[in-house]
Amino acid sequence: MIHRKLGAAGPEVSAIGLGCMGMSDLYGPADRVESIATIHAALDAGITLLDTGDFYGMGHNELLIREALSGRDRGGVVISVKFGALRDPAGNWSGYDSRPAAVKNFLAYSLRRLGVEHIDICRPSRLDPNVPVEDTIGAIADMVKAGYVRYAGLSEVGPETIRRAHAVHPISDLQIEYSLISRGIESEILPVCRELGIGISAYGVLSRGLISGHWSTARAGERDFRGNSPRFQGANLEANLALVEKLRGIAEKIGASVAQVAIAWVAAQGADIVPLVGARRRDRLAEALGALDVRLTPNDLAALAQALPAGAAAGDRYPTAQLAHMDSEKGRSRA
Repeated sequence: MIHRKLGAAGPEVSAIGLGCMGMSDLYGPADRVESIATIHAALDAGITLLDTGDFYGMGHNELLIREALSGRDRGGVVISVKFGALRDPAGNWSGYDSRPAAVKNFLAYSLRRLGVEHIDICRPSRLDPNVPVEDTIGAIADMVKAGYVRYAGLSEVGPETIRRAHAVHPISDLQIEYSLISRGIESEILPVCRELGIGISAYGVLSRGLISGHWSTARAGERDFRGNSPRFQGANLEANLALVEKLRGIAEKIGASVAQVAIAWVAAQGADIVPLVGARRRDRLAEALGALDVRLTPNDLAALAQALPAGAAAGDRYPTAQLAHMDSEKGRSRA
């Protein structure tokens, strides 16, 4: 397994991380046995970074990871936990809470559910508009000093917030969507992170399966949160799948799958970027791991840039109502 340092102040992790959300929430039913087997396969392959959120299945995902790690060497695993998103019993979203007292409360529950003595990277899932980011990161810093957290991270925030947070406590990495068709971080966010020595843990590298090579218009009726995503709807979906076919043609020339090329492209954007793959099954994980063997040449990268230029995707990456409260989207392109 290749390793990368997740920011100047962060840990060394595998060059690909495993995003565990879909094993508990938002992508429809998941198989518990297969989910645990997939986590085991990831660990056996050398993946050391597991990403979760305390609100994924309202704690279910953390309990699942605990079960998967039972009997395993905890010392070799970097667990990243997002907190702050509020949900009701029906699973609906009802805002964010990143007050210092809430930070410590969420952390206490995560430690218990995961069955660990510390969390490696602790990060607010989104910016709480009612709480200064300095207060939130200050609370995480307190927990670092107390030994309950190793590193402070951020998620989906913009340049100004990144600077303010980093001034309080070193930030290991920013978790944010980044893919061939979601390039918005390139203009301002990525340069600021590089200036400050902050790594990128990139989620959505396959755009929730849209550019995996496995999606089709026949799946448009599947009942999960993608049904509300503009990129998966109507004419947008048809236009985006046309882009995937361009990607498929390039992938065939390279001798790799569509998903492998898409993941390899993200990894090729810098040694400070770690793609997170949301595999829920061992076969999808094996395909994703194959991206580590894909070496994109300058000609390959040029072909990809021509076929899928920045801004080529049809539709925003989230519904308008969600984009409205995402700090990372303020004052910039939504590509």
